[in-house]
Amino acid sequence: MFTTYVIKNDIDEIYIGQTDDLFLRLKRHNGELPTKNTSYTHKHKNGEWNIVLTEEFETRRDAMKREKQLKSSRGRVYIREIITRQKLK
Repeated sequence: MFTTYVIKNDIDEIYIGQTDDLFLRLKRHNGELPTKNTSYTHKHKNGEWNIVLTEEFETRRDAMKREKQLKSSRGRVYIREIITRQKLK
């Protein structure tokens, strides 16, 4: 299984990605495991990265297709709506 995910930090910067091991990937984003110093989440470390959205797929191809959709203008509006709803709870 592959997961397309959206994470955000304390100042609501978002990151969209896909992985076959979300738990391990989140640890890398939060600096608990080694990662590239040039990575987006390493450069934009403003608090902890937290999961906003996850979607499961059978193939990496499908996960990458959804990642691309979420990175579009319309996808980012959808993500911002989810973040806004979460803040209202």
